[in-house]
Amino acid sequence: MINQFRSRQFLVFLLTGGTAALVNFGSRILYSTRFSFSTSIVIAYITGMITAFVLAKLFVFKQSQQTLRRSIIFFILVNIIAVAQTWLISIALAYYLLPKLGIIFFVREIAHAVGVIVPAFTSYIGHKKFSFK
Repeated sequence: MINQFRSRQFLVFLLTGGTAALVNFGSRILYSTRFSFSTSIVIAYITGMITAFVLAKLFVFKQSQQTLRRSIIFFILVNIIAVAQTWLISIALAYYLLPKLGIIFFVREIAHAVGVIVPAFTSYIGHKKFSFK
């Protein structure tokens, strides 16, 4: 299981996912000017998810034999789990853990960055086994 995280495919997944994460993170800051932090996390995740799908399809899972429709359905299902992880981790860190640790600067940014990074591993496995099988 660990060996699949040492592959070229996983490295490209991290690069394309990193790009999508930057889109997610940056758009959350923009969305926060109009929406609550919580709502902005979800909307930004959708923005990043669209970016991630396109990049994964073009650069990571090029040999996928699934139909586009099936890939999109499974991509959404895998990302529903990932957005729940992102949201729970971001909220828990921003409103509970980081304040208890005395961190007062860039709390939401730190919380959201950690929340975006954590699902990278579970998403890779989900996309490899289901979305782009």
